[in-house]
Amino acid sequence: MDNRSEARAFLTSRRARISPDQVEIPAHGNRRVAGLRRGEVAALAGVSVEYYTRLERGNLAGVSATVLDAVARALRLDEIERAHLHDLARAASPVAARTRRHGGTATIRPAIRRVLDSMTGVPAILANHSFDILAANPLGHALYSPMFTAATRPVNSLRFLFLDPRARAFYPEWQQVARQSVGALRIAATRDPHDPRLMNLVSDLSLSSEPFRTWWDSHEVFVHRHGTKRFRHPAIGELELAHEALELPGEETLIIVTYTAEAGTPSGDGLELLASWAAARDDGASSARAHGQAD
Repeated sequence: MDNRSEARAFLTSRRARISPDQVEIPAHGNRRVAGLRRGEVAALAGVSVEYYTRLERGNLAGVSATVLDAVARALRLDEIERAHLHDLARAASPVAARTRRHGGTATIRPAIRRVLDSMTGVPAILANHSFDILAANPLGHALYSPMFTAATRPVNSLRFLFLDPRARAFYPEWQQVARQSVGALRIAATRDPHDPRLMNLVSDLSLSSEPFRTWWDSHEVFVHRHGTKRFRHPAIGELELAHEALELPGEETLIIVTYTAEAGTPSGDGLELLASWAAARDDGASSARAHGQAD
């Protein structure tokens, strides 16, 4: 992914969404550009027009954090967008390309698998920044059973989201989930622009999904930390679950995602039913294997 193009498109799109009225600039005459002019952003940021023009052309290498923060304030970036601008500047450094460690499908430490398996009451999955689901506990497998029926491994939640026709039924709020996931992918791709798995994922989805192309071109960014997500499980029905994304210390590209529901609520009862369904399915699979061996 070309860092200059990414920086240029991000800054241009953020500038275009701010009207002069929002920053109390008189809008005199016929304005040929959407949003603010470059000179107006430069004045708000306290830098020269020439210097801001250099930034908006994608040349962020060596730009200080102070200047980046001034530009972020001028463009009214939120916390996630501000962090993204700093990521773009870090990625512009030649050192970043040499030192970044790719996530890939690295071996999962046994201790991490034990942590997953110890979470007996909640669905939990282990994912990397390429949206590969590398491992899951039994309830995680049960919750994401439509994904785990795919033949390819590792399971990739973004490929399922955009390329599998079952995804729109599985996610009742498909459009919101999809847009947020594209924003999260852009952050991951900016932080690791030389990771071939990330670049292949962006390329494949861009070629195969029009909604993905549209949202990718919007340059929105998003961070999955915590929140509520709705599912329509094919065996259980509607579930509304609170999710937490837990980054693993020392494993910068790996996160554990857990899903919970308050006891006594319809979704809490649904999780109990999901556990029973998963146990029955496992018993059935074990019985089938036993019969196969006996035959």
